[in-house]
Amino acid sequence: MARPIPEKPQLEGLEATWSSHWDSEGTYRFDREQGLAKGSDGVFSVDTPPPTASGSLHIGHVFSYTHMDLQARYQRMRGKEIFYPMGWDDNGLPTERRVQNYYGVRCDPALPYDPDFTPPYERGEAGKNTQQLPISRRNFVELCETLTVEDEQQFEDLWRALGLSVDWSLSYRTIDDHSQRTAQRAFLRNLERGEAYQSDAPTLWDITFRTAVAQAELEDREQPAAYHRVRFHGPEAGDSVTIVTTRPELIPACVALVAHPDDERYQHLFGHSVTSPLFGVSVPVKAHHLAQQDKGTGLAMVCTFGDVTDVVWWRELDLETRPILGPDGRVLADMPPVITAEEAKAHYEQLVGKTVFSAKAQMVEMLRESGDLLAEPEAITHPVKFFEKGDKPLEIVTTRQWYIANGSRDEQLKARLIQRGKDVEFHPDFMRVRYDNWVGGLSGDWLISRQRFFGVPIPVWYRIDTDGEVQREEVITPDESSLPVDPASMPAPGYTEDQRGKPGGFVGEADIMDTWATSCLTPQIAGGWEEDPELFDLVFPYDLRSQGQDIIRTWLFSTVLRAELEHGSIPWKHAGISGFIVDPDRKKMSKSKGNVVTPQAMLDDHGSDAVRYWAASSRLGTDAAFDPTNPKVIKIGRRLAIKVLNASKFAYSFPGEGGAVTEALDLDMLHQLGAVIEEATTAYEQFDHARALEVTETFFWSFCDDYLELVKNRAYADEAEAEQGNPAQQSAISALRIALDAMLRLFAPVIPFATEEVWSWQHEGSIHQAPWPSVGELGLGDNTHPGVYSLASEALIVIRRAKTDRQLSQRAPLKRVALAAPELLSHAASDLQALGHIEALELSVAETLALLECEVAEA
Repeated sequence: MARPIPEKPQLEGLEATWSSHWDSEGTYRFDREQGLAKGSDGVFSVDTPPPTASGSLHIGHVFSYTHMDLQARYQRMRGKEIFYPMGWDDNGLPTERRVQNYYGVRCDPALPYDPDFTPPYERGEAGKNTQQLPISRRNFVELCETLTVEDEQQFEDLWRALGLSVDWSLSYRTIDDHSQRTAQRAFLRNLERGEAYQSDAPTLWDITFRTAVAQAELEDREQPAAYHRVRFHGPEAGDSVTIVTTRPELIPACVALVAHPDDERYQHLFGHSVTSPLFGVSVPVKAHHLAQQDKGTGLAMVCTFGDVTDVVWWRELDLETRPILGPDGRVLADMPPVITAEEAKAHYEQLVGKTVFSAKAQMVEMLRESGDLLAEPEAITHPVKFFEKGDKPLEIVTTRQWYIANGSRDEQLKARLIQRGKDVEFHPDFMRVRYDNWVGGLSGDWLISRQRFFGVPIPVWYRIDTDGEVQREEVITPDESSLPVDPASMPAPGYTEDQRGKPGGFVGEADIMDTWATSCLTPQIAGGWEEDPELFDLVFPYDLRSQGQDIIRTWLFSTVLRAELEHGSIPWKHAGISGFIVDPDRKKMSKSKGNVVTPQAMLDDHGSDAVRYWAASSRLGTDAAFDPTNPKVIKIGRRLAIKVLNASKFAYSFPGEGGAVTEALDLDMLHQLGAVIEEATTAYEQFDHARALEVTETFFWSFCDDYLELVKNRAYADEAEAEQGNPAQQSAISALRIALDAMLRLFAPVIPFATEEVWSWQHEGSIHQAPWPSVGELGLGDNTHPGVYSLASEALIVIRRAKTDRQLSQRAPLKRVALAAPELLSHAASDLQALGHIEALELSVAETLALLECEVAEA
């Protein structure tokens, strides 16, 4: 039943009231039977970003997720069945780091499982020991699962408060059995088709987390460094060449010097060798086009490995490998075998066990003593590669890792992926170039293995031969029916647990998959791939992927890649890309910069509708500035929501049922509203929610400021007039209600709580399940007096200004007003006269509107 209109409508409390109601009524629940009846064209499926369940959400999440919700709400009102799940990205480094800091523990896989383990702070020991307590892998994973469940509940509460129209019965976790099964199934199929492989190769390595890092997870950070001018000894006695390097500590790992093929200074050295200082190792001088003639001396030192360019040179010039750094970032005790002289060995031994920083200082001192440091270090700053979640510069170490082909070494696959990018409609379209540039600039296949603990296990084992050697090339895989599996705790197929690690037995893969290797399968996970074919065929490819621009290279690209490899298809038809949130200094808000604003306080202070309005005011792909000390747009949104409540109460309070809309002013207003409906609908179809809001809001404020004022006297009537029936009055009442019903639905995606509240005063059911407004429902015939509404609004401004100029209140009576105006204004003259409290309103025909006379009534 419709609810009574409250005496004083207010926003406070609407979120709790309507969130609970929507949940109990299943307002946003996906109706599978209806979806099957309508077919895939009648279903709108949303691939939702699963937020990382570690820490807290920030304002950027609210921004992007609201954009996604606006489109889902619009499509629901267009009659589509909405498949709109929510996932939680549980696994990965952020969760592990949070667990380490929260519980004061660290994982040591060598320790046995303790079924009775209790974290230190729960035993009252917090703060007694600053060292993190080592615990078994299984105990560590259990703590990860406990903490993520707590975080996810808090996230869900916030999303509900924001009004996301998610079907919460479709929620999933990227670490649950279903998600693990999906990720492992996809990996095994990649492996079977030759798209997944393992290789010993130079690997970007984070020494803090002790794990490999993929290309997509890199970021450059400006760091202090120094140029060192170092002498290498030439092929002839007394000859020398000079290189400039920021990594002198890697001289023992030097395998070549390179110069540009056109550099005349070094033509005589190509094909010859020089000798490294301190270590006396012969290294060849090579030509390569990546060497920069104008950088340093034009002669670069190639080490294995100092940076990603070293890897390119090493690969393309077929150079030796002489690694000296271990996975802990310290210099290895095993020196390169080419270092043979006793004095050279002594130099190397002074570096063993040192960090990169300490080894550099030691190396500089030794070069200074030998005379091979030709100048004091020159301080600089330069960009250095970091893992996006790391605290120390990455190193490059040679490790055995798992990869998935991504087109970097397969031109045919790359071409297909570029085409898939063209098949997806990007909103805005200019964001597509970021995808294209990423695919075109890939320098290596996707490294998916991580040397961590909380994640989806890579589902393989390896045979151990009779001599006890692990045969990494002899991969043992499970049957898909047995998934999910954990090779670290489960025996390989055909073996028993007591054969683990023994000759003739097996070892399990200890690595887990990169979190993106699971979260890039969100369409498959949520859609029930291979487990619910009926549902998957109904929702895949999805209609919308909504996300931030900063994860185009990771989440968006990897999802396109896996869909192409597995299905030969795009994963979704549309990609809505939100801009960044920037602070008042136009700097992107991020946790690492410490300028993030958490959304809960915004919701508490201003209300969800106001926050949603702020997000909806920005177009996709456009950055939005936010100043928490002066949130102007949010305040405007709150004012709008309050005005919707109050204007609706006013308009719905007129007596009578209404009748035919006959008055020129009423008809013209509705015709203008029809144009607004058409423009807002077109905007939503083009994923331009900001334009839809703009045109609706502009019309609404005019409606409140002008139309409501113009017709309120006509809409009111005494009981005698109401009983006799006053066509002009009935026309006003009907026009008010028709217009308000349409505008409420136009606003519903943006301010769902206020519009649902108002809708409940006059209608059964939810506004969010009501049909999107159409021009046809306005009941318009021919508009015989187009423009009368706008002209009447202009005249109203003139009359109001006349009173203000005479220091009169707007309710003060006027004896006589003479206006020059187009004849059209005569059709609104009675409404203007009543509103202006004018005894006599005289109109003379003119092309433009002007005030001729204004006579104030005597006191």
